[in-house]
Amino acid sequence: MKIGVLALQGAVAEHIRSIGLAGAEGVAVKRTEQLDEIDGLIIPGGESTTIGKLMRKYDFIDAIRKFSEEKKPIFGTCAGLIVLAKEIAGQEEAHLGLMDITVNRNAFGRQRESFEADLDIAGIEEPVRAVFIRAPLIQKVGSDVDVLAEYNGEIVTAREEHLLASSFHPELTDDYRLHQYFADMVREYKGLGSK
Repeated sequence: MKIGVLALQGAVAEHIRSIGLAGAEGVAVKRTEQLDEIDGLIIPGGESTTIGKLMRKYDFIDAIRKFSEEKKPIFGTCAGLIVLAKEIAGQEEAHLGLMDITVNRNAFGRQRESFEADLDIAGIEEPVRAVFIRAPLIQKVGSDVDVLAEYNGEIVTAREEHLLASSFHPELTDDYRLHQYFADMVREYKGLGSK
């Protein structure tokens, strides 16, 4: 089973390491044709506007939408969550517009307001150590979206069918259980095909 990491910006090597610990093969995705060779995709953190521009430049927008239509799982972390969202507060245009969530960019403030916290995540037994760096928040979710974790009453992890999103950076700790959760999603959809 291969899980790709969109390698336009962000902590690509760290995600690939966590995917390996979760028992799958991690691949850096730099060209759209590589999407045909993978079973799931992670869109890492970075700067969402920059990632959006690079996705447009290298024709990833339609290619990732098609990947999603095939019910192949996608996991957006931090800026990747913003890229997945149908709506971005205060911004006219979304990027991929796949997940029925409204996000608030940089909701936790600037770089210096970065912090770590232990989060209870639905489907994972013990609390997960989460690293928040200029993190976005999920302000609103659609009726088909399951909230998996909150921090101070704010939504920071959610799932909608084959789409997973987290406000934080799960790849920046040695705890790979959220990657394991995603790998299990990929196995589930690979085994069942389209729901």
